[in-house]
This record gives sequence, structure tokens and C-alpha cells, in this order.
Amino acid sequence: MDLILWRHAEAHVLRDGQDDLERTLTPKGERQAQRMAEWLNHRLAHSTRILVSPAVRTQQTAKALDKSFKTLAALAPDAAPDAVLKAVRWPDASEPMLVIGHQPTLGQVAALLLSGQPQDWSVKKGAVWWLRRRDREGVVDTVLQAVQAPDCL
Repeated sequence: MDLILWRHAEAHVLRDGQDDLERTLTPKGERQAQRMAEWLNHRLAHSTRILVSPAVRTQQTAKALDKSFKTLAALAPDAAPDAVLKAVRWPDASEPMLVIGHQPTLGQVAALLLSGQPQDWSVKKGAVWWLRRRDREGVVDTVLQAVQAPDCL
């Protein structure tokens, strides 16, 4: 199973009285989302399911892909890593899953799957971490397939 974790691109700072879910991408964030979407569109399988946080900034990031996606409240800011893994049916999903979400959750998911320990790993704004669960001769493990930041494209 492939699990692709995509942190939303750069967003405006939270203003006084503003709900965090309402923050939008900055012009730089819009460019980051577009660059990463182009990179992903060359690599994603057609069967990839895309799950997105309800926050405006993640919705805008997802729209750069120009593909259909499903919004899940379980992926909102400060979601628990276990909620993300349940939402993507890790490790049993039959199709690749792309999650567009937030820190610290995405870093925590990556740490848990790669190290087996709950840790706060940092995922750069707009970056993708591509994880793959594989079975080689009866040994099941999770490997890091790719890490790509939008500013490096």
C-alpha cells in the first residue's frame, strides 16, 4: 500500500477572530501547490484515492491536482495520527491513498510508520512524503519512497 502525505502549501497567518479552518493560501502557497500538483500528477496511479482536511488551505491545495477528492473531518488540524491511519485503512487499503493535511499530524504519522514510535517529525509546507508498505519474502516493512518539497522543483 502506498500512502502519500501532502502538507498544505503556505497559508496566511491566522488573524484575530479568524477561525483556523478559514485560512487561505498565500500567492506563494498557490504556486507551491501548483508545482507539487504537477509533480504528483506525473506519478500518482489512476486508482489513487485523495482525502483532504476540511480547512480552506488544504482544499485549495487539493484543487491544484484537478482531480476529485473526499473531504474528511477526521483530517482537520490537530487530528490524531491514529485517526488518519483509520481513514486511509492502513495497511489494508487496496489502492494508493493521498492525504492532504496538516502539521503536526502528518509528521507524526510518518514517524509512527517509519520508526514505530510516536514522534514529532517536521514536514515542510507544501511537501510530500511518499510511504510504501511492502512484503518481501515474508518480511513486512514500511519504506520511504520519496520526499519532495515544492521549492525544489
